[in-house]
Amino acid sequence: MSLRPRQQRGTIPWMPDTYGRSHLGVPLEVWRPRDSCKLLIFAGIHGEEPETTFALSRALRHLSRPSLQCAVVLAANPDGLIRGTRCNARGVELNRNFPARDWRPEPVAHRATMDDPRDVLLSPGPHPASEQETQALIALIGELRPETVIALHAPLACIDDAGQGPVAQWLAQRTGLPLVQDVGYPTPGSFGSWGAEQGLAVVTYEFPLAPSDELVRDHVPVLVELLTGAGPRAQSTDTSAPAPQGADG
Repeated sequence: MSLRPRQQRGTIPWMPDTYGRSHLGVPLEVWRPRDSCKLLIFAGIHGEEPETTFALSRALRHLSRPSLQCAVVLAANPDGLIRGTRCNARGVELNRNFPARDWRPEPVAHRATMDDPRDVLLSPGPHPASEQETQALIALIGELRPETVIALHAPLACIDDAGQGPVAQWLAQRTGLPLVQDVGYPTPGSFGSWGAEQGLAVVTYEFPLAPSDELVRDHVPVLVELLTGAGPRAQSTDTSAPAPQGADG
């Protein structure tokens, strides 16, 4: 796939579909692939991780037309992004709201910064999948039926995949980030827990704590490779496929 000239990368040249609405009524948008969906990449499920949306948008804007087999959700929690909160507009931590068997009703503790204790409490929701954003993402995955989902997060600087699958191994090798089987603390009701129970390959791609310019330089090209098919899936079927040129950075 040819990439757009740098001068044209200020906008996304085709429109998304709407797969639902947030609590505040913001459209939940998906950029669908041209063919069947093999990979879904989503960002922004935590509103205080806007770098994930920024980097994925930068990668998507390299493309002159939709990806062949990769779907993109830039903001799974747009209300949180607007308000700058980890949770959605109802105060629910969406990444603890999925109907996994390990979902728990107790408040979820997280850190305000990497140096702080885990003493900021959020709700996992009144019941599993209580939130519109959670329900919509589950329905979208049921419709798209991707083989693999990559969830973008920050700033733990790792590739997390309990199954150590080929996509996770490729990401770890490509980025130099450590490949881990968990993030070191319980995540009941997380998207990853729910996805594993559905037989879905889920990889959590955790950006490091870094300035925007470094994320653009080090991680946007990786996302471009995934979107253009020059990543692990292309390599498994066509080892002659070249890596994309002209990525930001």
